[in-house]
Amino acid sequence: MEVKRVFDLLAHYKEKYPDQKVALAGKVNGQWREYSIDEYIELTDIISGALIELGVKVQDKVAVISNNRPEWNILDMAITQVGAVMVPIYPTISEGDYKIILNNCEAGICIVEGIAVMNKIEAIWPETPSLKQLYTFIDRGKYPFFENLIQLGKEHPHTEEIEKRKAEVDEMACATIIYTSGTTGVPKGVMLSHHNLMNQFKNFCQTPSPWSKRAFSFLPVCHAYERALVYMYHYLGMSIYYAESIATIADNMKEVHPTMMCAVPRVLEKFYEKIYNSGKSMKGLSKSIFYWSMRLTERYKIEGRSWIYNLKLSIADKLVYSKIREKLGAENFDIIVSGAASITKKISGFFSAIKMPVFEGYGLTETSPVITVSNREKYGREVGAVGQPLPGVEVKIAENGEIICRGHNVMMGYYKQPELTAEVIDKDGWFHTGDLGTFNKHGLLQITGRMKNLFKTSLGKYVNPDVVEGKFLTSGFIEQIVVLGENQKFAAALIRPDFAFLKEWCKEHEIPFTTNEEMIQNEEVKKRYDKEVRKLNAGLGEVEKVKRYHLLADEWTIANGILTPTLKVKRKVVKDRYSKEIENLFV
Repeated sequence: MEVKRVFDLLAHYKEKYPDQKVALAGKVNGQWREYSIDEYIELTDIISGALIELGVKVQDKVAVISNNRPEWNILDMAITQVGAVMVPIYPTISEGDYKIILNNCEAGICIVEGIAVMNKIEAIWPETPSLKQLYTFIDRGKYPFFENLIQLGKEHPHTEEIEKRKAEVDEMACATIIYTSGTTGVPKGVMLSHHNLMNQFKNFCQTPSPWSKRAFSFLPVCHAYERALVYMYHYLGMSIYYAESIATIADNMKEVHPTMMCAVPRVLEKFYEKIYNSGKSMKGLSKSIFYWSMRLTERYKIEGRSWIYNLKLSIADKLVYSKIREKLGAENFDIIVSGAASITKKISGFFSAIKMPVFEGYGLTETSPVITVSNREKYGREVGAVGQPLPGVEVKIAENGEIICRGHNVMMGYYKQPELTAEVIDKDGWFHTGDLGTFNKHGLLQITGRMKNLFKTSLGKYVNPDVVEGKFLTSGFIEQIVVLGENQKFAAALIRPDFAFLKEWCKEHEIPFTTNEEMIQNEEVKKRYDKEVRKLNAGLGEVEKVKRYHLLADEWTIANGILTPTLKVKRKVVKDRYSKEIENLFV
C-alpha cells in the first residue's frame, strides 16, 4: 500500500513484514518489553477510541511530554489517525516554556512522563485555560494514566468513527507541531504535514542495507531528526529498541546488538575517548598494536584508499577493531547516521574505519528535518560533508553564502506566527536556513558555520566561531567551548574541560585530583591548558586565534538549560550566565 499519512506506516508494516517479531521495545523494570506489529496496531486503535471518547476532534492538539518509549509511538499513531495533531514536547524544559507551548497550541489533553514534569504542569495549569485533562504514563495516584486510556478505549472502541476519520485525513493536513527555539529565543511551533513527514524517509530509505533489521534509538524521538529515522525504521520493517537513558547507551547496546542507529557527534566523541583511553592500561606489544590501529583511523578516506592502507586496515580489524565492535555490541553493524551538529573528520573517520560507518545528514526542524544526506553511491559520502540534497528538494547557496532550500520538506509554517514564517520562507518558497555552506566538486554540501554566530571584531574583521570551536573540540582536554569577541580587539573563549580526561592526565603526572573547581586553579593544569590552546591556535588565522580564555568548572547539561536536547550549546544562555567572566576576558 502507498504510505501518505503517518498512520499508513502501520498497515504497510503489517503487509510487508508480517514475520518481523518485534516492532517496538523498551525497558520496563529492567526487562525488555517487546511489541509485535499486531499488538502495536491493536493498542493504537484502542487509544484512538479513547481519544474520540474524550472528545478529541479533527485538528485538536494532544501534547505528549515523554522520553523515548513504545507508548510514545502508539500515541503518535493514535492521535494522527483520528485526524488530530501530535504535539511532542521535551521533558527537560522549564515551566515557562511549557506554559508558552501549551497556550500557543491550546492542547486540551496532556500526557506526561515522570513526577518532575507532572509537577511542572500542575504549577502552570491555572495559567493554561485550554488544558482540560492530564494523564500520566504510570499510576502516580493523582491522575488517570495510560492503562486507564486503554480501558476507556476498550469500553468505547468507536471502530466506525476511527475508520471514517482515517479515510478523511488529507496528506497535506498538519500532523504535528514541533516546538523549537534552537539555541536562542522562545519556542516556535513548526507545523509539519503528513506529506512533509512521509516524503522524508522515502528519499533516504535506500541508505541502510536490506539486512539491517535492528535499530537502536537514544536521541529524543520528539526531535524531528530522530523521529524521521523512526518512521524510516517502520517503513523498512525494522525493530526499534529504545535505550533507557543516555547513561545506559553502552549497556543497552550490548543487550540489543543493533545493526544501525543515529547519534549526535558529542555522543560519538565520548565513545571514542573511552575507547582511546582503554588502551592506556595495556602493556607492551598489545598497547603498541592498539595505538597503531587508532592512529591508522586518522588517515581513513572513504574513496581512494591505497591497497597497502586497506591491507593495514584488515590487519587492524582482525587484531583491534573487531574487538571494539564486540565490546560495543555492534558485531554486525551497518551504519551510524550523524546529524544535529558538525562531526570532526577524526571521529567520523574512526568509526568508518572500524566498520561502523558514519553517514552524515543536515537539516532543521523546519525542513522536516532532512535537506541533505550521505548515500552509498560513488562520491555520495565524504568525511566533512553532509551529503547531497534529497530527491525533490532544491538547495542553493545564496549570494551571502546562506544555504536555502525548497521542496516537499519545507514546513507549513510557524503555528499562529505568520510574520515569523515570512521571515524564513520568501515569496518564491525558499526556506532560509541561517546556515552558511558550499558545495564540493561532487555536489556534496559542506556546512561552514551559522550566520548569526559570525561576529566582527573592533578591527572590522569577521570571525566564524564555529570553525574555531570545531578545531578546539578535537582536543581530549576540552568538553565544550564558546568563542566570543563581538566588537572586541581579539577572540576569546569560555572553555569547559573534559574532567574525565583531565583526571586521567593528572593521574599520569602524579597530580592529586581534588574537585573540578580546584583543578582549574591548579598551576600545572593551567600550564597544560596554555600549551593546548597554543597548539590548537596553530593554523588558525591571526584574527581567529583564541588570545584569552577562561576555564569553567560548571557542568553544561540539558537539565540546567545550557545544552539543547541534541547537545548543542545555547550561546545566548552561556553569554547571560557568564557575563562577568566574559567581561573579564576583554578587560
